[in-house]
Amino acid sequence: MNKSEYKILVVEDELLVATDIEESLDSLGYIVQGTVDTGLGAISNVEKSLPDLILMDINLKGEMSGIEAAKIITQNHNVPIIYLTANADLSTINQAKVALPYGYIIKPFTDKDLQTNIEIAIFRFENDMKLKMESEQFNTFFS
Repeated sequence: MNKSEYKILVVEDELLVATDIEESLDSLGYIVQGTVDTGLGAISNVEKSLPDLILMDINLKGEMSGIEAAKIITQNHNVPIIYLTANADLSTINQAKVALPYGYIIKPFTDKDLQTNIEIAIFRFENDMKLKMESEQFNTFFS
């Protein structure tokens, strides 16, 4: 898949930060599938149209954190998630690890941080899906 075809969902509750991320993604050649400001909004958006990647803030408006939303999304869908957060404390990182993110970007970040994490996450995700399919084919063949 070509970089310009990657659809990215932005989950960020600070309007200025969300706008900044959208502008960065546009300038880097990605498609912004949408921007939502709650965990429930993220889940709903993913149900309607699966993005190629989600940039997920950890602290969101509403009752659900980005970590909780990520867990629900990954239980039901194959989509890589990169956390965006101002929280670099060990407690938050340990909570975030449970949802098996494909990246963790600490705010403030540069366009280069964003691009590097997105490219690595998508490459790793595609590789993981390929290995998963090969494993399922192997298990089907030998069972």
